[in-house]
Amino acid sequence: MGEAFQFHMGEYRASIPCHLRYSHNHMWLQGDSHVRKMGFTDYAVRLLQDVYFLEWVVDVDQKLVKNQQIGMIESSKAEADLYAPFSGKVHVFNDQLMDDPSSINVDTYGKGWLFELESAFDSSLSADAYLGYLEENWEETQRKIKGQYN
Repeated sequence: MGEAFQFHMGEYRASIPCHLRYSHNHMWLQGDSHVRKMGFTDYAVRLLQDVYFLEWVVDVDQKLVKNQQIGMIESSKAEADLYAPFSGKVHVFNDQLMDDPSSINVDTYGKGWLFELESAFDSSLSADAYLGYLEENWEETQRKIKGQYN
């Protein structure tokens, strides 16, 4: 995987590979073209813990608007809606995850990829910027996890 930053989440660490780009909603982007493979970051997977269900509510070749609901996920810690990190068009979904989403848990930056998206990716973050984003928001995230968020 190469060089990676480590973000400390209490007793856990989230790996942030330096060769990838990132979104504010904790997805990684891989590739240098206008079509990039995307998946959950190690940080997101650590928060969700054991992902066991994934469902898409959009189709291949469908145009998306940033923050549009694109699916749902269930894990041992949470049920959540998934939202498009960028406007664009879905090229393909990782169909292997539909039968067995466990790759998200065990190979986050490999076989656990979610979909390919065609987009300008204008607001993507470098690994360094994403690490800063995590550090800046960690206290608020801990309050949410502990149910102390008002």
